[in-house]
Amino acid sequence: MEPRDDRSAESGEERAAVRPGRGRDRDAEGRARNARPRDGLGRPLPYGAPGVPRAPEGVVRTAGASVDEAQELLRAGRPFHAHEVFEDAWKSGPAEQRALWRGLAQTAVGLTHAARGNTTGGARLLRRGADGVERWAASAAPPAPGGLDTGGVVAWARALAERVDAEGQVADAAAVAPELRA
Repeated sequence: MEPRDDRSAESGEERAAVRPGRGRDRDAEGRARNARPRDGLGRPLPYGAPGVPRAPEGVVRTAGASVDEAQELLRAGRPFHAHEVFEDAWKSGPAEQRALWRGLAQTAVGLTHAARGNTTGGARLLRRGADGVERWAASAAPPAPGGLDTGGVVAWARALAERVDAEGQVADAAAVAPELRA
């Protein structure tokens, strides 16, 4: 087993501290937090390997900033990282919007799984996310926060779930990324 005392510095990871001899990576508050770098689809890479920058967790953004950042990540083929942005909005946003952001996070994770080759889980999460976004939209007064096109996202997620079921793995997450605004 390789030494575990300098992984954060090697990977460029800032949010997890590695404590030598303690076994698990921990963040500054002592919570277990994996410091391994990740690829564009969020898969852990070996310690010291170059990874892609991760979206910082726990950031409070406006709805518009969340949509902008998630859209950029989706277009770059990084749906795992977009899910983290949606998750921040889900956890920090107004209670009446949480179901929307949760549904969006699920669609991004569905795309992640489909691109990784988990077609069953990917299609299931795409549908679950679409259902959540659709239920939220049916119960909320327009417009959606951040200028979201909820109908477009729902249609995209359902169509991609059907494609994943029929064709299998999504080869390029960026090529099938949704447009979050009309």
